[in-house]
Amino acid sequence: MILTADQIRARVDADWPQILGVVEDRIALRPISAHGINGEHMRKSAEYVATKLREVGVDAKAVQARDKDGNPSAWEVIGSLEVNPDAPTVLLYAHHDVQPVPDEKEWDTAPFEATLKGDRLYGRGACDDAGGIAIHYGALKALGDQLGVNIKVFIEGEEEMGSASFIPFIEAHHDEFDSDVIIVADSGNWAPDVPSLTTSLRGNATCDVHVKVLGHPVHSGQYGGPVLDANTLASMLIAKMYDEKGELAIPGLMAGEPIGGLQRDLDEADMRAAAGVVDSFTLVGTGSLASRLWTKPSATVIGFDAHPVKDSFNVISPETTFRVSLRVAPQQDPHEAMDAMVDFFEKNAPFGAEVHVEPLEAGMGWAMDPGCEATQDALASLKEAFGVDPVNKGEGGSIPFIPELQKIFPDAQVLVTGPEDPISNAHSPNESVSVSGLRKDVVAEALLLDKLGRA
Repeated sequence: MILTADQIRARVDADWPQILGVVEDRIALRPISAHGINGEHMRKSAEYVATKLREVGVDAKAVQARDKDGNPSAWEVIGSLEVNPDAPTVLLYAHHDVQPVPDEKEWDTAPFEATLKGDRLYGRGACDDAGGIAIHYGALKALGDQLGVNIKVFIEGEEEMGSASFIPFIEAHHDEFDSDVIIVADSGNWAPDVPSLTTSLRGNATCDVHVKVLGHPVHSGQYGGPVLDANTLASMLIAKMYDEKGELAIPGLMAGEPIGGLQRDLDEADMRAAAGVVDSFTLVGTGSLASRLWTKPSATVIGFDAHPVKDSFNVISPETTFRVSLRVAPQQDPHEAMDAMVDFFEKNAPFGAEVHVEPLEAGMGWAMDPGCEATQDALASLKEAFGVDPVNKGEGGSIPFIPELQKIFPDAQVLVTGPEDPISNAHSPNESVSVSGLRKDVVAEALLLDKLGRA
């Protein structure tokens, strides 16, 4: 039986209290991975998710991962549901851990009590990623025994902590991940009423740059003039990273245009307001705002070893270190980008200061295949569910496990969806999810699974 959008929508509406209840329960559980990924609170969180998945037919269980050294690590949820050995297999991903709440006073509602205000449900993890879990749960519940694809599920327990156990866990549970299509419900939509597929993620490369000019501190009055302090020299080196237009000037870095073409550029006023950009600042770089945020590289100094102002005195700093986080274009190898950074900093040492670069982490970006069958099915499903054409978007950040997963399963088609929108405030005070948008996301995934079952 082929299900229509109206039929699926009616089923989702009938089940909506239970679907939304998953988000409400998740908020109350306080699954903060920063408080210990292997703690009892995370085990209870994983067990809850496994229980809800068993309600919709998935043979799910909570399993404790082990890190690369073999130590007990995060609590993960894995499961499967086979309907036909000849049918396609779809892996559903979300994560059950959430970010901490450093100061509850910054919230307008209690962060660990689900609070409905208008069309938005507030609480820590409401969108990131209780909403993703609810989408998977709701879609499977709506399809019931008319599900036409085999299902595998992975609900991660340490995504907010960097997924350190991810690769060892996949290697230990290879068969539980092998699939034809992977749906990652950890991103978002253009707006609460305008759906999106996430088309790309930038990679990352981080390094420490050490700058030395003296063997020891000296008096600034005695030697200032011919000798510059290490902080000034480091600042000169940092300033060379960008040209007069604000374009990154490190040779060897790739830049690209939005994957699949730019359907709608980002609104500058909205972006400035969301980021809190001061009125006097002119946004840097050239090209579309979308390309600058999604598919062109950017370098940020995220740490600088300098003496605090309140404790400063008249001395020339002999050496310093700054840390650079480079967001790499989706299709560039991050190790290649790292080599370009190392080469740039060491060749541009101001006035012959000693410069040494220490490479740190590097993670691959990801680009969607806009022409694959699963992508077309997903776009059609989103349009049916929301009633408007999707506006695809990239993400400037990184989700390193996606390219790692695709490296291990190169034939799998990856789709990145999710319940967030521009005012969801994931990781921030007053995190929320659009209730109407979440309902449409559930309908869209049910439609997608139905389409994939007919492929």
